[in-house]
Amino acid sequence: MPGWLSELLPIVALLALIVVIVARLPRVDLGHSPAFLRRRFANWFPVGMTYAFLYMGRYNLSVCQGIVFDKAQFSKIYAVGTLVYGLAFFLNGPLTDKFGGKKAILVAAVGSLLANCGMGFVVMRAMQGGVVPKEAQAALVAPLSVLYALNMYFQSFGAVAIVKVNSAWFHLRERGMFGGIFGILISLGLYFAFDWCSFIVGKTSPPFAFYVPAAILALFAVLDLVFVRDTPGEAGHRDFDLGDASSGDDGARLPLLELAVRMLKNPAIVTIAAIEFCSGYLRNAIMQYYKIFAEETHRAASLKMIAKANELGEGAVAALPKEFVHDHWGMLNCMAGITGGVVAGLISDRFFGSRRGPVAGVLYGVMVVGTLLMFALLPTRSLGWIVVVMTLAIIGVHGMLSGTASMDFGGKKNVGVVVGMIDGCVYLGTSLEAAVLGRVLPSKDLQHDAHNWWTWPAVMLPAALIGFALSLKVWNARPKAKAFAAH
Repeated sequence: MPGWLSELLPIVALLALIVVIVARLPRVDLGHSPAFLRRRFANWFPVGMTYAFLYMGRYNLSVCQGIVFDKAQFSKIYAVGTLVYGLAFFLNGPLTDKFGGKKAILVAAVGSLLANCGMGFVVMRAMQGGVVPKEAQAALVAPLSVLYALNMYFQSFGAVAIVKVNSAWFHLRERGMFGGIFGILISLGLYFAFDWCSFIVGKTSPPFAFYVPAAILALFAVLDLVFVRDTPGEAGHRDFDLGDASSGDDGARLPLLELAVRMLKNPAIVTIAAIEFCSGYLRNAIMQYYKIFAEETHRAASLKMIAKANELGEGAVAALPKEFVHDHWGMLNCMAGITGGVVAGLISDRFFGSRRGPVAGVLYGVMVVGTLLMFALLPTRSLGWIVVVMTLAIIGVHGMLSGTASMDFGGKKNVGVVVGMIDGCVYLGTSLEAAVLGRVLPSKDLQHDAHNWWTWPAVMLPAALIGFALSLKVWNARPKAKAFAAH
């Protein structure tokens, strides 16, 4: 059985188990007809899978580390891209509110596929003998930074689009479950990015880590064009009261400046944005750097080492260092993220009355404990399992706040602006994380000793503590109807 298939099967089994469990739970009866539920699935599924494959076209950069550029160069490119991504939300959120989620997801898919083709072409031209020569790597930083920034600008439409489209199709009382779906989609995207792209690079060459996601995005852009509608009314069904901050608001949309001022005066939205700044910092500090840590401390083999061993024969391949968490990083992150997203969604709707703050508080508590454990477990193989649990927690938080609370507190009418503010802060946090870790992580001979990586959890702990404290502040926060009404 091919390696990628053996890793996909546990994910499929987990998704099947979740479907069975959710199907057996008592339903939140909102009067939806079977025809509506089928049409809603046909609406969110292509948008959701487009979003997942946008992740594949976003995190594919990391699999080229050690082959196309080194750790410090990767951090520079990634920091530029995530800064653009975070700032772009403040423009693309209002644009999505104005033109609709369907157009936004199409712009995201087409723009990202073109940028990925450009990155693949730049890398292909620089390749010599399966890698980019070390003396040529520095020259790639500038063009890849520009193209990755362009990619991330278009990618930022994707997160706003999926929340914008679904804000018209899901009532507040069933959005916790959508938060779980949002977490599943993020997790699948991470699996595609880390494991599929690694498989692609191992079997072909780095440029195809960019070309393959581009081809898949082209396919889903067509599916979005055919199936997606912004509202139930556009799909032949009845629009309904969503119970969120736009409930009862039939007035004109507020001017952007006035809306922004009202948002900034809303303590719940500002606090959620600050929590998500910490989430972006922590999420990528885990996901982007664990494999680098495992490879540089020689507890696992890099793609470059695997390529050399393949040339030497089966004996050399068998002698490569192996670590289960590293070698199955995408699969384990996917399964952890799926579990975290679904559990967070279920307990939010079933136990906390559709409040999102308590879920964020519990999961941030897991992040604090996990970060403290990292200090002690750096030299051990147990570290990998700790960071997998932390992935579960942080994806659960992200699904609850960016994917769900943004709909609740922004309402259908203004959700693009609210998502723009909240998710923009996520990636501003990510950009700060990339810049900080690029400077504090050990390099040269020091990087081979796991004890020298204490700076990694050290710069994560403050963000975990701040996120936990802020989550307690929104423990009882609920959206108020007509929060942003124009009258």
